[in-house]
Amino acid sequence: MIEINIAKDFSPATGARYYSDGKFSGEEFFDKLLLPKYEEAIAKGAKLKIVLDGTDGLASSFLNEAFRRLGDKFGSANAWSNLIFVSNEVPSYINKIKEALSESKK
Repeated sequence: MIEINIAKDFSPATGARYYSDGKFSGEEFFDKLLLPKYEEAIAKGAKLKIVLDGTDGLASSFLNEAFRRLGDKFGSANAWSNLIFVSNEVPSYINKIKEALSESKK
């Protein structure tokens, strides 16, 4: 299993949607961490575990941008089936991610 811990591997203080919104945006997270780790997991036949706990909070726009783009690239059902989430602090983040994936173009 491949793992991303957002607080440790990206930032405990994530930003908003786009690079233009400032540091640690959902767009930056997708480009620099989520996409490469997802592709690594798929290549190895593994799932990608994403730990959402430990941040100062995750904006809906951050989650939407990162995971909608993942769904756009790989298909929402395919992406969802290859992800495992840990969100003990704010379990509703998982539902927000599922909604973002469902907004994808595939």
